[in-house]
Amino acid sequence: MENQLVFSKGHAAICLYSALHTYGFISDEELATFSENGSHLYGHVSHLAHPRIALSTGSLGHGLPFAIGLALGMKKLNQSGWVAVVLSDGELNEGTTWESALIANKFQLDNLICLVDRNRLQSLGDTEQTLPLEPLNSKWYSFGWDVEVVDGHRLDEIRNSLQLSKKPKVVIANTIKGKGVSWMENEILWHYRPPSFDEMEKALINLTENYQ
Repeated sequence: MENQLVFSKGHAAICLYSALHTYGFISDEELATFSENGSHLYGHVSHLAHPRIALSTGSLGHGLPFAIGLALGMKKLNQSGWVAVVLSDGELNEGTTWESALIANKFQLDNLICLVDRNRLQSLGDTEQTLPLEPLNSKWYSFGWDVEVVDGHRLDEIRNSLQLSKKPKVVIANTIKGKGVSWMENEILWHYRPPSFDEMEKALINLTENYQ
């Protein structure tokens, strides 16, 4: 079996669709229909978008149990390869997350890597005000996982962290929601509302200014 990627962070659908577009799996015309009526490119990750997407996500807490099943199946069938799953920090509130963490440790799934987008914002506010997660590193460690913390805006750090361990591994990627657009950074409004065309142009200008 080939390596598997599960996007449990359903709100990151456009990132996944864009990556599939970059590699030629989704056409320009299809990508332009994102979130339109009748399109299979939903605002949450949908398996209808492309056969390479194995699971529709966005109902929080579903991606990790599915990834555990894939990783365990690969182990039992003596198949090489690994499973990576992208999680939001908000979905760590779900009980299925921690039940899955225990299962991964029980079966020593050293072919499993979790990447947590730790931006500290979820649907209605700060994660630590909603349902505190800290000390997050210690929690994963106590569940028997190898833990690594990286700067989620540094692709080199993320790339270097995606190495298998002798146990299940979690990479906590510290990020800032809206990074690079000064008036979007850490603003919960942009968890929901897409920018208007005028706002998008201003955001692109701001990004260009910040990353010249």
